[in-house]
Amino acid sequence: MGKIIATLLGLLTLLLGSGLWIGLGLIGTGVGLLTLFRPNMPGLKLLAQQTYNVVVSPELLALPLFILMAEILFRTKISEALFTGLSPWLRRVPGRLSHLTVLGCTMFASVCGSSAATTATVGRITAKELIDRGYNRDLVTGSLAGAGTLGFLIPPSTIMIIYGVMAEESILRLFIAGIVPGLMLAASYMGYLAIRSWLNPALVGATPPRTSFREKMVALKDLGPLLLLIAGVIGSMYGGIASPTEAATVGVVVSMIIGFAQRTLTLGGLLSAARQAAESCAMIGLIMIGAMFLSTMIGYLGVPRYIATEIQSWGMSPLMLVVVLLIFYVLLGTVMEGLGIIVMTLPITLPLAVAAGYDKVWFGIFLVIVVEMAQITPPVGFNLTVIQRLTGDSMGRITRATMPFFLIMAAFVLLIAVFPGIIGFLPDLIRGN
Repeated sequence: MGKIIATLLGLLTLLLGSGLWIGLGLIGTGVGLLTLFRPNMPGLKLLAQQTYNVVVSPELLALPLFILMAEILFRTKISEALFTGLSPWLRRVPGRLSHLTVLGCTMFASVCGSSAATTATVGRITAKELIDRGYNRDLVTGSLAGAGTLGFLIPPSTIMIIYGVMAEESILRLFIAGIVPGLMLAASYMGYLAIRSWLNPALVGATPPRTSFREKMVALKDLGPLLLLIAGVIGSMYGGIASPTEAATVGVVVSMIIGFAQRTLTLGGLLSAARQAAESCAMIGLIMIGAMFLSTMIGYLGVPRYIATEIQSWGMSPLMLVVVLLIFYVLLGTVMEGLGIIVMTLPITLPLAVAAGYDKVWFGIFLVIVVEMAQITPPVGFNLTVIQRLTGDSMGRITRATMPFFLIMAAFVLLIAVFPGIIGFLPDLIRGN
């Protein structure tokens, strides 16, 4: 078994390190393992079967629709509406407008599903506005990096859809499970911003003028389109009216209406959004095919069972296993992006978590959070790259500004490990009803 594992790691390092597409690298690794250790197995037939399973999977049908919705929303005035609609309500709370980034990302994440899209859409307005108003630059960029990752945790989430298909778990149940942790994490970010600004008021600039209640209510009308979209997507799913795929269709239609009504979306822009969505889906589809194929291969070779047995023989407690997995995924996040991390490690780490007493839904949320941490881990952290393009700051400065929010996420992972009911409470309550 040692020779098989060494060959697996060697092929992955060679192919992925050469710059080959992740999907092709995973397929090549699977083919190499078959050729060396199971030459009599019908490799091409298995690859064709896995390709067919991914292409016709009804659960994955929601993925391109949510990606298309995010691309359309990126071409609307949603980010401007978030700023003007929320800012009058935050001028006198501790932390003032610094909370705009967290609240904006939280609201946009509830209709987006992409961490990078959430960061780019909210950040292109809030980052410049807050820095121009005298807010501490590092506080602004750090909060944007941390809050932008909520695009993966707060449903709908593209990562949850992929995990649900690979782990054979209900996508809707995963969506429901992400609500409470997502809101708690957002509240933790806001709590940190409030404490920092209370300790050092100079971080949040001059005190803005008071806003009357009437002005606050008038500002809410700017949030109307986004609230309508949230109600259409989230409300239809959790109300039992629509499946995730049908809710994604509603989201695409409503986002198109918003874009055309705001006169920011043209037919050319719609075609551009569709083209970008198709490219993203093709990339994800190839990765999924490669991941499923490689998972099948290492399953036939007994690698997951062997590793699980070895780790269980160490006698680690469930909490210690979570700490080890957390460190493992953070280290992977320094050299790989989130989707690649999930598809490559899931066949091995999921059985370990289940054997330790955690269910698939809990592990799915855990995995989403550690992938979020990978999004803000240099040098590959994609959210850091997005913020660098928005602000022009050096990667080192952005990384230092992000560190407090990274540590908050790490502490939150340990919290849900000690109290797994944080994740299971809402899904169990809804299923019970």
